[in-house]
Amino acid sequence: MEDHREQVVVIVAGYTGEMARFIASNPGLESRFGRTIEFPDYSADELVRITELLAGQHDYTLAERTRSDLLAYYAQMERDERFGNGRAARRTFETMVAEHANRVARSGTGIEEELTTLLPEDLPDEWTDRSPATGG
Repeated sequence: MEDHREQVVVIVAGYTGEMARFIASNPGLESRFGRTIEFPDYSADELVRITELLAGQHDYTLAERTRSDLLAYYAQMERDERFGNGRAARRTFETMVAEHANRVARSGTGIEEELTTLLPEDLPDEWTDRSPATGG
């Protein structure tokens, strides 16, 4: 890395505290990684948009009430040191797809809209604000 520093870019990424410990673990690392860029967590709105993009890439749509429940879900999500930021949206989407598959299999209707539309009931189990008013 040092011998080819004009030709090589090395990027390391991770949680802020763990990255600080990593850089501090070896005195030579701090001088080799001279620039640190810290990105803020995505907002709940941005996480909904990421989920919508993932859904679109996989030929799914989100029902309007799913968007509002998803926004509330991301807003109440704990943002501790283990919060996965964009990964939270990907994992939520993957869970929703699995729940959707189970729901569609149970219904057995096979209506095209049902096969491609994610509903609030497809949100992860830890979503606790499921009520008749929100469709959950």
